[in-house]
Amino acid sequence: MIESNVPGHAGELAVRTWSNLDASWLAVLVHGHGEHGGRYGHVADALVAAGALVVAPDLVGHGGSAGERALVTDFDGVVADVAAAVSSAAVDLPVVLVGHGVGGLVAARYAQLHPLAALVLSAPVLGTWQGVDALSLPEVPDAPVDPDALSRDPEVGKWYAADPLVWHGPFRRETLEALERALDEVNYGPTLEHLPTLWLHGDADELVPLADTRTGTDRLRGLRFEERIYPGARHEVFNETNSDEVLADVVGFVRRVLAEG
Repeated sequence: MIESNVPGHAGELAVRTWSNLDASWLAVLVHGHGEHGGRYGHVADALVAAGALVVAPDLVGHGGSAGERALVTDFDGVVADVAAAVSSAAVDLPVVLVGHGVGGLVAARYAQLHPLAALVLSAPVLGTWQGVDALSLPEVPDAPVDPDALSRDPEVGKWYAADPLVWHGPFRRETLEALERALDEVNYGPTLEHLPTLWLHGDADELVPLADTRTGTDRLRGLRFEERIYPGARHEVFNETNSDEVLADVVGFVRRVLAEG
């Protein structure tokens, strides 16, 4: 894994790259709110083994990237930063975007604006989301993410809680306001009519409830839309006790899409 920096819309972006001299496709990992791309090393390893070159930027205000911690005031800028990460790979390969949580919202918006070979959405914030309800309150509640809500594997929560690059505070009001605007843009933007899209979600996800996301995927879904709902799984399906199954589903999906051209 190689770490580098590329110019972003609000300063330098930290980008991790998992090289593959025999790569036949480019995978771009877009992490969720408060975390960073370094938490996806095992995902990157699985995708490299499946023939991918993998890049994972830390979004503005996250991980090793510039910006005030966990503050995002413009998701259009974040989408532009993902484009910068794609360009940083400097390869002419089919691009598959993999977005988790809020990163799924960013990935969906990117897909509405840019060509892709395929899109993978992991527990994406789409449709309606309970988190923006806090904007109706005088103050956003000081309610950080509960590590136990991430996975049935207790070690995942422990690693998350101990990770110094993770934001362990609550959502910022400005970030929620920007999120609300981005949700509207995606919800009322173009459908993904012909884009192969795979939606992954745990049916025990309390952070991004399945039913809320479905209101968004029902608007976005096109002719090549697939979904995998995992019984008992919580928010981070890539870190769940059945993560091998989840990763196999992603690899199988991408291989089929690329084989179909």
